[in-house]
Amino acid sequence: MSTKGIRVAMLFLGLGVAQAAVAHDGPARLGKVHFKVECNAAAQKEFDLAMAYYHSFAWELYKAPLDRALAADPACGMTHWLRALGSLDNPFTWPIPLTPKVLEEGQASLEAARKTGLKSQRERDYVEALATFYRDHDKLNHRTRAKAFEDAMAGVAARYPEDREATILHALILSVNFDPADKNYTNQLKAAGILEPILMQQPEHPGVAHYLIHSYDYPPIAKQGLDAAKRYSKIAPDAAHALHMPSHIFSRVGFWPESIEANRASAESAKTSIPNRVHAYDYLVYAHLQLGQDAAAAKVLADMRSIAQTSDAFPSAYGFAAMPARYALERHAWQEAAAVTLWPAADAYPWKKYPQAEAINAFARGLGAAYSGNLAAASAEVQRLQQLRDAAAGMKLAYWAEQIDIHAEAVRGAAAFADGRQAEGIGIVRAAAVREDASEKHVVTPGPIKPSREILGDLLMRSGKPADALREYEAVIANEPNRLGPTAGAALAAEKAGDKAKAAQHAARVVELTKTADSARPEIAQAKRVLGM
Repeated sequence: MSTKGIRVAMLFLGLGVAQAAVAHDGPARLGKVHFKVECNAAAQKEFDLAMAYYHSFAWELYKAPLDRALAADPACGMTHWLRALGSLDNPFTWPIPLTPKVLEEGQASLEAARKTGLKSQRERDYVEALATFYRDHDKLNHRTRAKAFEDAMAGVAARYPEDREATILHALILSVNFDPADKNYTNQLKAAGILEPILMQQPEHPGVAHYLIHSYDYPPIAKQGLDAAKRYSKIAPDAAHALHMPSHIFSRVGFWPESIEANRASAESAKTSIPNRVHAYDYLVYAHLQLGQDAAAAKVLADMRSIAQTSDAFPSAYGFAAMPARYALERHAWQEAAAVTLWPAADAYPWKKYPQAEAINAFARGLGAAYSGNLAAASAEVQRLQQLRDAAAGMKLAYWAEQIDIHAEAVRGAAAFADGRQAEGIGIVRAAAVREDASEKHVVTPGPIKPSREILGDLLMRSGKPADALREYEAVIANEPNRLGPTAGAALAAEKAGDKAKAAQHAARVVELTKTADSARPEIAQAKRVLGM
């Protein structure tokens, strides 16, 4: 499958099972959704509840109201349609969760919908639109089927313009089917253009705010998603995913306190949903580290490791690997990074299913070793990364194979630099940075473990080229606002390059970011020295 066929994303909202935590009397607060079906009143009410859960990606919770709807009206065939839609999991993580078993079960659900009863042409159109995604899944590639589904939903929306649910679902799939190489964000902005007017008409619809956040979850357009981000958690406060999702935008624009608040609430709400809880923890660790709150990040890491039951799910695997890697690399604890271990241990967790997650551990170890001058260890991790890259490619995870290879090249370049081949090492890392710039982060991650361009800045600083390093650090900041590492790097590089104005500008930003720091990082002291504090 081509890279274009991989649904990368920028807004992971519910990579796992969303959990509602109702801490009040009365029905769950999930926003207002009405999806008309030709079923009796009791079934309609339950169907609307199930659809509200779907729009907040609450994969387990939407099933119980569907069961109740079918019990209330055994001829309500659309219950099976929604089960088939929900079984596809978070569409922004496609094709990872779409095993042959999932696809076969979904196809069976659609057949059950037909047999149970579809009482209008509109309902039949919904079923046949979704069938385009399931049909011939053993013959047609994912991209072809996803585009067919997008086109079919566009047709349903056009035939029933008064049916806003059709329009909303079309916008969702349109946003999902973006081209990772398209830096004009054509699909995403088209989807947002469809959803923005509906948000004004239905300001309490959870799906509209949710899908707008996903559509704007890209650096150049992220600020346009702030309104939806601020609305969503208020629309559906009893959905863990709705509490977390705003932090996708907050992370993109560097609003770290807001991201922390959102993910604390989400983690608390998702106590029984490990994938969502771990996902929120990863966002928390990332945000705390950007504020110099290393002790707070360590506390989240300890909480993660106290989870008694490990979760065999991609978002969990990614978070388990990413958090320790972030904690070491963001603090510039290179020897600690070189020794970071997999948790859970390799013999206690199915890491082989998730090479893209295990690769985070290899990247941290390799980069830490290279920065520490341990060339043998760095070389071993490059080989490990290359093996994991090949494993991902063999699993048809083209996007992840590319990302792992970029990490392998970054470590290889850093190791070459440490071996005295400075020009060669810088060239390797620069090429990796260009490739990384051309891609987008996956929805599972709040941000890069350490951008290749930031590594390039580090190597240029070490080679005595602070002006060149400054340009690279500032390029990272432009894409990842308020990221502490490159901001501190830019302050030091500007000082070394003799640019007092920029040194003061970046140093002031470091001091502002770390005003609530709970650690004594050297870069904070350096920034204060530049400012004469």
